[in-house]
Formats: sequence, structure tokens, C-alpha cells
Amino acid sequence: MEALFNVVPVLLIALAVYAAVVLLRRSRQVSAAWSRGDTAQARCVRSYTTTSGGGDSTVRTTLHHVYEFTARDGHVIRFDEEGGPSTTVEGDLVTVHYLPERPQQATAKAPARGRLAASTGAAMLFLAVFIGFAVFLMIAWNSDSTMP
Repeated sequence: MEALFNVVPVLLIALAVYAAVVLLRRSRQVSAAWSRGDTAQARCVRSYTTTSGGGDSTVRTTLHHVYEFTARDGHVIRFDEEGGPSTTVEGDLVTVHYLPERPQQATAKAPARGRLAASTGAAMLFLAVFIGFAVFLMIAWNSDSTMP
């Protein structure tokens, strides 16, 4: 039973670290596309929503857009991006930013470095507090188990 009190927090920490890596990687990709990438006109070819949760938890709905554009090298690129504006519908033209070496990691989000930094920072702070809480639980459970 004591192993369970160590394994669960370690798994939670690993999950939080993985989430932080994914978050930082995407933030760097978007920032690089904005600062040193190319731009192209893209067409929204599809718009859809996904839902998660329900039952006893809150339902979360996420809006996705699928965009298609022709990169500078002539390749047609199609990518899916979540969290776009609800006013973008199928057939709309938007400007996308992409790095020529990785056009499939394009973004249709308008450059907003401050917003990107704030949202990434807030998410990283949440994950740091989450990891700290998991470490606290491990320490608390282990210190209680060593007492007579």
C-alpha cells in the first residue's frame, strides 16, 4: 500500500512534466512562426467541435478549424488548429504563419506575443503548483508512515 502512495504522485508528476513539454514546444513553434516564418493565404476547409467531460464533471467544448494552404515550395498543406475564433467558418480566407522547414506546424492565430507569453506562463505556473502539491503529498505520506 505504501508503494501506491509513491507511485501515484510520481505518475502525476510525470504527466504534468509531459504536459509542460508539449505546452512549451507548441508555444515555441507558434512564436517562431510569427517572428521568422512565412505567411500564406489559407482557406478554412472544415470547422468542428470536440467535447470532453460530462457526468459529474464540467463539459468542455473546444472549437477546431482545419486550414489548407499552399506553401512557398508549392506543397499543399492541411493542418488542424484548436482554439480559433468562432467567427471563422468554412470557406473563409485567413493568413497563416509557418516555418518553411515545418509548414505542417502552421498557425492561423494572429500574432499576439503578450497573450502567448501570459497564457503559457499561467499554464506553467499551474503545472508547477500541481507538481509541488504532488511532491508535498509524497513527503507527507512518507513522513507519516515512518512515525510509530
